[in-house]
Amino acid sequence: MSEAKKPVLLVIRDGWGANHHAEQDGYNAIKLANIPVSNRLSAEWPRTELAACGLDVGVPEGIMGNSEVGHQNIGAGRIVDQEIVRITKAFKDGVVTGNKALEGAFTTAKSGGKLHYMGIASDAGVHGLLEHLYGLLEEAKKAGVEEVYIHLFTDGRDTPPHSGKGFAEQAEAKCKELGIGKIASVCGRFWCMDRDNRWDRVGKAYNMLTGKEGEKAKSAPEAIQAYYDNPTSSSNTGDEFVAPTWIVDESGNPIATIGNGDAVVFYNYRGDRPRELASAFIQDDFDGFERGEKLDLFFVAMTEWKKDMCENVVFYKPEKMKNVLGSYLADKGLTQFRSAETEKFPHVTFFFNDYREEPFPGEDRGMAKSPKVATYDLQPEMSADEVTGLVKDAILSGKYDFVLVNYANPDMVGHTGNLEAVKKACAKVDEGIGILLEAIDQMNGSALVTADHGNADQLWDPTVDGPHTAHTLNPVEIVLYGKGLQNKELVNDGDRRLADIAPTILDLMGLEKPAEMTGISLIK
Repeated sequence: MSEAKKPVLLVIRDGWGANHHAEQDGYNAIKLANIPVSNRLSAEWPRTELAACGLDVGVPEGIMGNSEVGHQNIGAGRIVDQEIVRITKAFKDGVVTGNKALEGAFTTAKSGGKLHYMGIASDAGVHGLLEHLYGLLEEAKKAGVEEVYIHLFTDGRDTPPHSGKGFAEQAEAKCKELGIGKIASVCGRFWCMDRDNRWDRVGKAYNMLTGKEGEKAKSAPEAIQAYYDNPTSSSNTGDEFVAPTWIVDESGNPIATIGNGDAVVFYNYRGDRPRELASAFIQDDFDGFERGEKLDLFFVAMTEWKKDMCENVVFYKPEKMKNVLGSYLADKGLTQFRSAETEKFPHVTFFFNDYREEPFPGEDRGMAKSPKVATYDLQPEMSADEVTGLVKDAILSGKYDFVLVNYANPDMVGHTGNLEAVKKACAKVDEGIGILLEAIDQMNGSALVTADHGNADQLWDPTVDGPHTAHTLNPVEIVLYGKGLQNKELVNDGDRRLADIAPTILDLMGLEKPAEMTGISLIK
């Protein structure tokens, strides 16, 4: 039998930011939670802090990080310019004009069909941007399309919970300024941007978009205000949950719904949340809900959300990066184990591996199913115990050189803005980390405990006197743990970022950093 390996464990506490604003301590769940393991790590082990937003992770300055961006940067060992940057630049430089996928949509619209743009109504830059919608409207106008129908998906997770009405008003004003575009529907992202196979929600969004059933309102701001005034439940308030609603004409009929012969451009660029709704439009054999016959559409994806999913794509992925951490370890003949629950499983696999679906040689995976609840404050422990069990077994198996785990709780519960629930979420994660570090000790391994971005570190927004449900711009902590490592020092020059994690892992393994990784080892 081969000798048991001494694994390097990377723990990503999703949404666990380092908030040094003392005036926010009263709504910082991490400061308030019962987290003895994490507190001991911070006090007794080598630690430093990493930038997790803005240019340090390849998004515009002042834009928050997110799980996709964070995991890609961590896995790459370099700053990765994100799609928001590439797409914004493409519109600014005029290279979108003449794009084959968009030209196909415009031709369809000028041949008797309707042109629909659908996507997130937000300036957060996590899933899409209204700025990109406006660029698409200008392209349609240049191409001679006379009318565009817009289906806005309200945010409220990455933006303040009641900011959607303002975004809808902004979009209306922009349509008026450009002389093209009408908002035809609004829908909270709870319904149309699911990623956990909650097909009842997706079906409700699809049925509204295709004219089967929906609420009615005379304008988008009116539809959103109506939901603010009369939410479906006390826990489902704000933009995220806005009911799928048609904007209707004077006769009470929807201005436009999606039907045969139409073109649809889904302008969200982030890959995980468009897939379910898009699949209802483009898959021949679809069984998520009772859809009926597939519509005959020219359907366009803003980016390549998943390889070969959509025939028409505006922005394809750039060439795969060489020597991301997963591929580099595989090429060295080393083994790895990745684990998370459903909500974050794509992040420790697909995004960490630079948009690669299939595992690298020697890469095993273990997923726990996320609980089926309306919002995760109803079950703040989520599936952390199952994740902990999977990872503990992997560590103790002695089979793996590198083990990666993501705990979703601080982020997913953090998005509800429920302080008490987030405290419980953080405590549950802390408990799991303690179990994993005991396993690491048994195997004479080492660990890095960190995060991908902030969220749980601020749950109230004094500027709007309401819950803060979005990610924060705060840095994240990284702590080094393991026998013989307590007296090490980590670089603390104020200029470190997520890209430095992979080189640090390689340093712990005694491996040379590949030239493509521009991050540095944090171990002095």
